Amino acid sequence: MSTAVTTRDTASAGRPGGLLGGSRARRLWLMIAGAMVLLSVVRVISGENDLTSSSIMAAALLLAVPIGMAALGGLFAERAGVVNIGLEGMMILGTWGAGFAGYQWGWGAALLGGLLFGALGGLLHAVATVTFGVDHVVSGVAINILAGGLARFLSELLYANNSSGGGVTQSPALTSKPPTVSLPVLSSGPDLLGHVERLHWFLISDVAGVLRGVTHEIGVLTLVAVLLIPASYLLLWRTAFGLRLRSCGENPAAADSLGVPVYRLKYIAVLISGALAGMGGVFLVFIAGIYRENQTGGRGFIGLAALIFGNWRPGGLAAGAALFGFSDALQLRSRGAVVALLLLLAILLAGVAVWQAVRRRLVQAVIAGVVAVVALIGFLTIHVLPPGIVSFTPHLVTLLVLSLATQRLRPPRADGLVYRRGEH
Repeated sequence: MSTAVTTRDTASAGRPGGLLGGSRARRLWLMIAGAMVLLSVVRVISGENDLTSSSIMAAALLLAVPIGMAALGGLFAERAGVVNIGLEGMMILGTWGAGFAGYQWGWGAALLGGLLFGALGGLLHAVATVTFGVDHVVSGVAINILAGGLARFLSELLYANNSSGGGVTQSPALTSKPPTVSLPVLSSGPDLLGHVERLHWFLISDVAGVLRGVTHEIGVLTLVAVLLIPASYLLLWRTAFGLRLRSCGENPAAADSLGVPVYRLKYIAVLISGALAGMGGVFLVFIAGIYRENQTGGRGFIGLAALIFGNWRPGGLAAGAALFGFSDALQLRSRGAVVALLLLLAILLAGVAVWQAVRRRLVQAVIAGVVAVVALIGFLTIHVLPPGIVSFTPHLVTLLVLSLATQRLRPPRADGLVYRRGEH
């Protein structure tokens, strides 16, 4: 049975439905194209050219990476059957580890420090849930609380009397940051993409702005983080190791009966989860150039939301992280462009209303239609949103997206269940 499943899963890698072809890939490209057209339409109508500017896209990529790393960490743990509510705490540990190692030995040590401290948080979660059978949510919440207290304690211990600029709420500044690169062809040589972007043509300039933002002078580690998304897909869905790990989250008793080392794989998955969440914290330290208390700002929880929105798949969670990063970049750089999101929301909800009406779900169609009208009225009457609402925009977008994406979710069947050999 195990051989048959492995053969079938491995054989699917060569079919057109893999990474580059098949109906799923076509659907993905159609969604990307549709999003670009919609953004271009909203930009032209609203006159807010910042919506697709290269500066906004570069900031969105930078802000999306920590969310994506936390979500990717949650993916590994939950695919192995361990709910990881402690992503926020592991990110906190990662930020502290990066700040401590980075100001002494540079950005390479900061990366290793963040990975190590995040993995230690994952190890604690694995010991509690896998070995001692503690409820996964209780263990995760405890780690979130413990991480904040531990970071403050270590800062007081090591930075309170430090003459290099540290204190009880922050580390000394990092001595170096990762180098940046521009991808060949698209962003090397003459700035053709920047020239096309400044012409503000419909769709063409928008595509140029997006491409320039995500290819021009991006950090080496940012590029590595983006590549981890397809690498995780290949590892989890195209290797025997990934098949065995996912079997622990679907039916651990059946996997155990076939010789899969369930406990070991759960430990490995949660350690990877903690390390990736810690890596997300490292990026926050690189952005600020220093560790600060409460630097994560709830991004571990947003990463968990992105994971749920992405239906426990790498591509889906990447889309959720990108959406949050985009809205976060807008509220930081252009308050006027945030108002244009109301028009975008109105168009999307109008489409949802029509779709629900076609499917004869009249209540959902009416609700979506009413909210679409309210959003349109807001776009037509509001010129600048209050600062408090603007700063809440990323969280509001996350809540709206989750509310629209909860109908087709399919988590791993054994996710969150305490497994004991011989009890099932």
